Amino acid sequence: MTEQIYSLWQRMEQGWAVGDGAAFASVFAEDVDFVTVRGEELFGRHAVALGHSQLFAGPYRDTKLTAEISLIRPLTDVVSVVHVTSSIAPAGITTHAQAVVVRREDGWEIAAFHNMIPKGTA
Repeated sequence: MTEQIYSLWQRMEQGWAVGDGAAFASVFAEDVDFVTVRGEELFGRHAVALGHSQLFAGPYRDTKLTAEISLIRPLTDVVSVVHVTSSIAPAGITTHAQAVVVRREDGWEIAAFHNMIPKGTA
């Protein structure tokens, strides 16, 4: 299970690296609930792909996403909560996400994703 979940973020990184919104979004469920770092709610894989295609064509063109999973907490045999810290280079942005991943007939996918930029330490 752990390797399959890690592979979701590897595929996400690969889609980002080539600037392909559809490839990036392929790890998300068709009906994913996705909250961006700006608090915008995107509903569905298509919305995630479209939003990221726009980012890859604009401010995040030629950037690299590196994800580091810090927690995989199984809730059942088919549902886990995942915590991930990602960095976007050379933009110098770090994000933290909490995701709910589910195992479907054809493998694991991200059903819910909440992304944010952590507040600096005081």
